[in-house]
Amino acid sequence: MSRVYNFSAGPAALPLEVLQQIQDDIPDWQGTGMSVMECSHRGKEFVAVAARAESNLRELLAVPDDYSVLFPQGGATMQMAMAPLNLAEPGDKADYVVTGSWGKKAAGEAAKFCHANIAADAADRNFTYIPEESTWNRSENAAYLHYTPNETISGVEFHFVPGGDVPLVADMSSTILSRPVDIGRFGVIYASAQKNIGPAGITLVIVRKDLLGRARQGNPHLMTWKSYADSNSMTNTPPTFAWYVADLVFQWLQEKGGVEAIADINERKARKLYAAIDNSDFYSNSVAKDCRSWMNVPFVLADNALDATFLAESHAAGLTNLKGHRSVGGMRASIYNAVSEEAVDALIAFMIEFEKTHG
Repeated sequence: MSRVYNFSAGPAALPLEVLQQIQDDIPDWQGTGMSVMECSHRGKEFVAVAARAESNLRELLAVPDDYSVLFPQGGATMQMAMAPLNLAEPGDKADYVVTGSWGKKAAGEAAKFCHANIAADAADRNFTYIPEESTWNRSENAAYLHYTPNETISGVEFHFVPGGDVPLVADMSSTILSRPVDIGRFGVIYASAQKNIGPAGITLVIVRKDLLGRARQGNPHLMTWKSYADSNSMTNTPPTFAWYVADLVFQWLQEKGGVEAIADINERKARKLYAAIDNSDFYSNSVAKDCRSWMNVPFVLADNALDATFLAESHAAGLTNLKGHRSVGGMRASIYNAVSEEAVDALIAFMIEFEKTHG
């Protein structure tokens, strides 16, 4: 069976070169006579993988020495709880900027552990814009400010980093490694793996070391960042296969020229796709142009009665996972790092032909 063009929002496409390396490694990884999934996480072979993955990640994102790089389990959703548990005491205020479903979920999770102040909320325009930073209702003495740089569902993305004196916490699940990031402007960055890192099951956390001592007393061991920092993320048995794949993805990115090179490709992919939508009377995108996502491009057809036909015909053409999230409908093309420019060109060509036939 030939490979399809996979526009899934997550679990998302992986680089073909990485998949081929995995295929080669599965029966006998590094001469061990077993797969990486069967090796001890404390054996010298896997410890070397973990160390290399951290080193390569630090190089790719220019992570300063005063930051810890952690690889826990639980996905971004667990980090939504870990942020208040590690940065705020009960009753403390934490500010949340809500520009989509994931920001809303993060604020709801934090409200279980501290006072989650909604500093800004874009729900009044159905999460299609980012409120001006000058209008945000920020708390005095907030423990931190949390935001979601890219909302996977609605396709809204920050093209700026919020200011302020409190630690900035960012859920970068769908933007990490897609372009350079000034790590030093953040207190904590967290990201689930299944967009630009690897398979689901492992999470990336980058946390400034001076924040590791702020966890509240009585935290469960696995809900405390310092426990991962102290154990090189070997607090318990880690998801070794996902970590190994992440290591391969980091190497692939380096071979592609790093995040600077992949950013040029990502910007070009997004620009092409938005141009195809904007230049058509048949397709539309409702997100304000100054905050459109590079990674997740939602769009609707002029006649939603054609949605099922579009999905069936695109799938037959080898363009998969284009159905929009159930909460917004329409279509969504997620064009993460591993989605090639060729794939985006094929989607655009299909969209043009579909419009000619059905428009």
